[in-house]
Amino acid sequence: MTDRQRHGFVLLLVAGLIAASVVVLVSMKTFLGLDLKGGVELVYQGQPTPQTPHVTQDALNRAVDIMRNRVDQLGVAEPEIATEGNNQITVGLPNVHDTARAIAEVGTTARLEFYDWEKNLLLPSGKTVASLGPALSSDQHAVTLSQGSGAVAPGSPGAGSMSLYDAVKLASKQPVQVSSDNARKGALYYAFGAPGSSACATAGKALDYKPAPGEHCALTRLPDTSRDNLNHAVPAGVSKSQAQVLTVPQGTVVLQATPANFSHPSSPWAPTTQFYVLKDHVALFGNDITNPQESTDQSGQPDVSFGFTTHGKNAFQSVTAAISKRGQLISGFGQQLNQHFATALDQLLITVPQIDFKQNPDGIPGDTGAQITGGFTSTSAGDLATELRLGALPIKLQRISVSEVSATLGKQALHDGLIAGGVGLAAVATAGLATYALYFYALIKLIPVTLTLSGIAGLILTIGVAADANVVIFERVKEEIRAGRSIRQGIATGYRKGLTAIIDANVVTIMTAFILFVVATADVKGFALTLGLGTAVSLFTAVMMTQAILMTMGSSRAISRPSALGAGGAKRAWRFDFMGASKYFFSMSGVILLVGALAVGGKGLNLGIDFTGGTRITASLQQPATHHRLPGPVEDPGTGQERAGTQRSSEQVRDPQLRRELGRLDVRPHDCQRRRDCDHRLAAGDFGVRRAAVRVEIRRARADRADA
Repeated sequence: MTDRQRHGFVLLLVAGLIAASVVVLVSMKTFLGLDLKGGVELVYQGQPTPQTPHVTQDALNRAVDIMRNRVDQLGVAEPEIATEGNNQITVGLPNVHDTARAIAEVGTTARLEFYDWEKNLLLPSGKTVASLGPALSSDQHAVTLSQGSGAVAPGSPGAGSMSLYDAVKLASKQPVQVSSDNARKGALYYAFGAPGSSACATAGKALDYKPAPGEHCALTRLPDTSRDNLNHAVPAGVSKSQAQVLTVPQGTVVLQATPANFSHPSSPWAPTTQFYVLKDHVALFGNDITNPQESTDQSGQPDVSFGFTTHGKNAFQSVTAAISKRGQLISGFGQQLNQHFATALDQLLITVPQIDFKQNPDGIPGDTGAQITGGFTSTSAGDLATELRLGALPIKLQRISVSEVSATLGKQALHDGLIAGGVGLAAVATAGLATYALYFYALIKLIPVTLTLSGIAGLILTIGVAADANVVIFERVKEEIRAGRSIRQGIATGYRKGLTAIIDANVVTIMTAFILFVVATADVKGFALTLGLGTAVSLFTAVMMTQAILMTMGSSRAISRPSALGAGGAKRAWRFDFMGASKYFFSMSGVILLVGALAVGGKGLNLGIDFTGGTRITASLQQPATHHRLPGPVEDPGTGQERAGTQRSSEQVRDPQLRRELGRLDVRPHDCQRRRDCDHRLAAGDFGVRRAAVRVEIRRARADRADA
């Protein structure tokens, strides 16, 4: 292929890419990150389980990996998932439309537990149903719990179930039973309000339910593993004295009854939701199942099928054999009281199938796997299969915050960023740079890349990289033409000599971007990705495209004179002896370095909370406030001056639980280590902040954040 043919092919490629870029820009939308578009921000606190007795950094990292895979299944682009301190995980989901599904998918433990139903199911007396033996048939309530009632299957609402208060009260009377087959480690604390009390009315408004007349009501959405955290989760307006706290000890679980529709199960705190109380002795854990996938049962309804590991096969057959033999033992003449095998997921009963002792006298072999059936839709069955397939979280995660973040601040930042990029592009505008910008933006939409503020920073930086490549090339071309070469020879030689410097610089930039993308956190990844993509695009536009254009025009009248390329006159010669004055430049550089070293050594760097660790206080404000009006909790007691390192921000954040504006303060570790050292200072402000509406996060510095 001749040079003319090669350049013609490149020009055709450029034209085709321009046309394709225009189509992409018109037909595809741009994805914006959490800081620009808004979305959901979740904060979880890791808690130990019997299988993971301590929340370690390794357990947090494994949880983050699993959560990231779940988010990918939801189709969320560029999630922000990171560990904070020694037991917290923050999750930012930009542009999320189905908030409830995202919350359910991301943070649920997704750990299946299989129980011998009658062996663990408690009667109001505290005895298990199985403990009655052959006398079970004479206890009508025990029969209802075991066999159901009419068309109501065992484990469903109305088959001997009870309200949340009655279930928790029964569970709280049980002794502590610590065992390796427990699903939960430690106690759980529940808060209830008295029937007809103002506390129930306040909680009903906060949790969006209508208290049932004459019934105790739940004061919080979920139980907590800490009594102190439970007290702070009680809605504003409910005093500590109005809350009746009940403790469910380790060894006993309260499971929500099987929902009629798994797509929309009733809320645990709703007055109509029903529960069962079981001894917490798990026969088979979810980590013994394999290859869970959505399927259909014999009637064509969606279900979830799975296989077992080698250990799971043996355990499944062993426990079903024991259930089958017990059913044969307690069944009298003329009646068949089949016993059951319950499946629970995150304190929710999924299904309670029976084991027919006539069909399976030796239990059910685990070789063929099993199915979970119930009121599934195709979506809910697929979601459950995905959660089980990606794996259970190694630790329990307690959601301590969920906020819907608006993009009010992000819109302003996006506006400012786009103006900066536009000004930068206009300042160095050439046909090559305009084409570069078109290609780059189309590539961002095509991949697609989720734009964040850090990503826009990388995008603007690549404009300078692209301009620098063009400057290097054209300066080399002008030097060759001034040296006496013809226009075409000057262009060819200039590109050949300048190419080495351009490739060296761009390869180093791409390598740096790659390293940042691999080892850094989510914010830096966005910067690294746009920087790497922009540098790669600039190589194409600065080298191949502009060379093809200039070489094609080399024989035309448009650039027939050296002045058309800026090489018409003699190059201006500098008369200043730079090398002779090098000692002065070295002295100036040394002084600057010395001053900088003394400043860093003497005063240090003013690092933020991500580098130093500290306490982040997020408070619900009844009135909107700017960051200048936020109360300052970190005045120095000696001088009354605000300490260095305090970061204030008033964010346009809507918390679905609080439905108020939020104010946020980041303070250094020595300023307040405990909640009570911080929240009373915010409560002294004039924005209506209540102690119960203040969330304090103790954060520790992360080495990987500092390195990034």
